[in-house]
Amino acid sequence: MTNDVTIRPHLQESYSDVYTPEALAALSALAPFNRRIKEVMDTRMKRRALRQQTKTRITFLDPDSVIPGTTIRVQDARDGKFEGAVIPADLQRQWIQGTGPAAKPNAPTENSIRNVAYALLSGADGWMFDGEDALGQTATMSLDNQRNLKLAIHKDPLFLNVAQQVATEMNKWAESFLGRSTITDWEKQLDFTTKIFRARGLHLDDRHIRDADGVAMAASIVDLTLYVVNNYQALQNAGSSIVLYLPKIQTAEEAAVWNALLSALENHLGLAEGTIKVYLLVEQLEATHQLMEIRAVLGKHFVGFNTGRWDYINSVSDALAWDKSFVNPNIEAITMTYGYMRNYEDRVRRAVNTPDINGNFALWQGGMEPNIPVGSEAGVSASMQKAVAGAEREQREGASGKWVAHWKMVHVVRPVWEKVDQANQLGRQFPRLTYTQQDADGLMQLEPAPTDIRGARNLLSVALQYGNAFGQGMQAAALKPADFFGNDDILYLMEDMATGEIRLSILWEWLHKGAVLTEADSALGLEAGSVFSAELYQKLLDEEYEKLLKASSKDVFDASKTTTLPISREIATVYVFSEIKAPWFIDLLNINLNNTDLAEAKKRIQLYMDTLINDGKRITENLDFKTT
Repeated sequence: MTNDVTIRPHLQESYSDVYTPEALAALSALAPFNRRIKEVMDTRMKRRALRQQTKTRITFLDPDSVIPGTTIRVQDARDGKFEGAVIPADLQRQWIQGTGPAAKPNAPTENSIRNVAYALLSGADGWMFDGEDALGQTATMSLDNQRNLKLAIHKDPLFLNVAQQVATEMNKWAESFLGRSTITDWEKQLDFTTKIFRARGLHLDDRHIRDADGVAMAASIVDLTLYVVNNYQALQNAGSSIVLYLPKIQTAEEAAVWNALLSALENHLGLAEGTIKVYLLVEQLEATHQLMEIRAVLGKHFVGFNTGRWDYINSVSDALAWDKSFVNPNIEAITMTYGYMRNYEDRVRRAVNTPDINGNFALWQGGMEPNIPVGSEAGVSASMQKAVAGAEREQREGASGKWVAHWKMVHVVRPVWEKVDQANQLGRQFPRLTYTQQDADGLMQLEPAPTDIRGARNLLSVALQYGNAFGQGMQAAALKPADFFGNDDILYLMEDMATGEIRLSILWEWLHKGAVLTEADSALGLEAGSVFSAELYQKLLDEEYEKLLKASSKDVFDASKTTTLPISREIATVYVFSEIKAPWFIDLLNINLNNTDLAEAKKRIQLYMDTLINDGKRITENLDFKTT
């Protein structure tokens, strides 16, 4: 314990390499920001509630207004009258960025740190080591994640020994799949990939630290501080930038809080303003209404936007929960070329290609490729063709690179950019952003697509599996609907928290808005035009759950079937049937981390929903961490 923060018992001693004196001093310096973050998150919830009560859609900001928390006029931000960042050398070419956590659940360091070795030997131009959606939070995984990154960035002998072993394994796979090895000098290869860290969003709390008032510390403060303080000198000594991804930002006001945090840490460490560089994940509908404003407030820190898919779909569904006319189709139909997704992507590429006051542009990193090349020959071939086609489309549209969710995909997708051999697409000519009603409508544009029982089963099955994986400590998991277990023509996809969020969100939407099925289903005796009802949802839930109970341990761990799987079902049931839509699936999962007792889970779920309904507030703290 310091004067400003309290750490859960024994952790400061067992993770003294993470909670260093320097890190603790920085945490104390940034602790006052905890109150401000809680204020903007409270504002976010009130804004959400007001929109639902008044049945109001999100709109663009008043151009003559000042961005809250700043002195920047909205119109000036839109006109590029701000000082942005010059893209550093190691971010100029980011054709492929891999994503994934730096730790495994319940694993000793020498096993857990293999995740980092795979990443840095993959041949990806950058790797986003995840502290958020893909990192399990059971026990002390967030600290294991920080420890592993520090060991790797500092080239600790333990990490180097693991990396040498992993390089041999990776080459063996590459020779069998690609017909060639991909690593010639493993030690040199470790320096190729830019290290990037994704901190948890402002909406999440750390599980192990409370501030001086006993309030759970915002996870953003903790993640930013521990990563930067423990690694900035080693990164700079290696000639590398200090780079973060910032998730789940909804407004320029929230981005301004992040900017203040970054500047305060730089000041504390004696670093020049703008030393820490950030990409921002555009995952929220409201953010697409404020892209230039967000760029402006992040100023010298900002290098680019990333266009995600699942999280963004979830945000649109959530923002329009009150609108009975807005019903998403099957999730498989909502690709990046679908209606509102197409318009969202277009706004992002136009925003990054608008120059700042010095003529600097920003980067656009394309979305996620979740495929894993493991399955039947036909299944892998079809999926790899689809992955390459998706990358080619994004490259044509102006992306400077994209993401992959597994190291095996790097050399499948990277050739798309290698063939073009253009470091980036900075400054490519696109029309300036406009802010008309037509623009706003386009960001919520639906298009005809199937809404059927197959789609509902897929939503349910993967949502249940994801909740179960989360409880087991795996926020990144290879999943597919239960009906395809054993079918190697259908590949597993690497999924993180976003997949659970959107699947339950769409199911809530279908039930509470009476989605009309576009296809008949003879097995259930349903005609096209039937309405998705509570009875139908319950029947599908029972059937899909039974499939998971009968699945082999390969797909659903046997031990989970009497522990975390029933809790996942309870959360899904409460979430989908509740008249008041929960803002985040992850909240209900987080309050049950390290809990496998269904009766206790029901109490916690009820507490959360009662608090949401009666007080309009979320429970985000670790209920198992008491300071008194």
